[in-house]
Amino acid sequence: MAKILVTGCAGFIGFHLTRQLRARGDEVVGLDSLNEYYDVNLKRARLALLHAEGGDHFRFVQMDLNDRAALESLFAGERFERVVHLAAQAGVRYSLTHPHAYAEANLTGFLNVLEGCRHSGVAHLLFASSSSVYGGNTRMPFSSRDPVDHPLSLYAATKKANELMAHSYAHLYRLPATGLRFFTVYGPWGRPDMALFIFTRAILEDRPIEIFNQGRMQRDFTYVADVVNAVVLLLDRIPEPDPEWSSDRPDSSSAPYRLYNIASHRPVELGAFVEILERKLGKTARKILLPMQPGDVPATYANLDELVRDTGYEPRTSIEEGVSRFVDWYREYYRV
Repeated sequence: MAKILVTGCAGFIGFHLTRQLRARGDEVVGLDSLNEYYDVNLKRARLALLHAEGGDHFRFVQMDLNDRAALESLFAGERFERVVHLAAQAGVRYSLTHPHAYAEANLTGFLNVLEGCRHSGVAHLLFASSSSVYGGNTRMPFSSRDPVDHPLSLYAATKKANELMAHSYAHLYRLPATGLRFFTVYGPWGRPDMALFIFTRAILEDRPIEIFNQGRMQRDFTYVADVVNAVVLLLDRIPEPDPEWSSDRPDSSSAPYRLYNIASHRPVELGAFVEILERKLGKTARKILLPMQPGDVPATYANLDELVRDTGYEPRTSIEEGVSRFVDWYREYYRV
């Protein structure tokens, strides 16, 4: 039984991860600012379920990561063994219109988490990165060994910055850190700004859906339970420095630091994704086909070799099953 801090616990992945950690017997402190980027009522509903299931071994702290004094006090008082940092300002398109929100949450907020881990002796920090860091890369599937020097959005740039910041702390202070490059996570209790949520709501309300790049975009959609399974597998796999590291082997480090893709390894074209959703809903979508949007990438597709090698990870949820589970949850939650 470990004492674990999960930041962003009222968020989509944080909610599911907290449930899984509690199920395996860990003591979880969940932190979230409950900001209004999307429906706060959905976040509060997730929290209500966590409280109902968690008993004495789940505690919630409402806090902004930019409140440095409060965060310092939390770390000093709790002495966490593990930290899973999922709190962030999400969304590629939102970063085009609200850039300062990303600097505050994803850069300054993450720095405060790193400092908290450093000064309180955290044994392992896992932090959320994103497939967006691959940006303009065209070689598929994306490998964590590939250079990621051409971000196409500020959101992607902040996630790449997080990876560099974590590596510097791993090097300077020997803080073991593992970066998690998530690929298009979906499933029940998902985010309202994500495609599956937007499409489902619009189709059920007989409104048209906007499909970018004429529906030819591909995404490595990853079901949330598979994502959580990967995070739990990595939680107790504390990275160690590679004594044989050299600059010719960028997949390792002289610091206790690792990066992993978290994905399904099964990219799906957006048009086919909509067809699966239409079949589940029993309704045909009215489609508005649009060109590629600024900041978007035409395809994502993850190489999972390192994750499979180190953990035995295996994604188990097909896109058909995952979409079906989401729609069932959506209909029940919104009573439609």
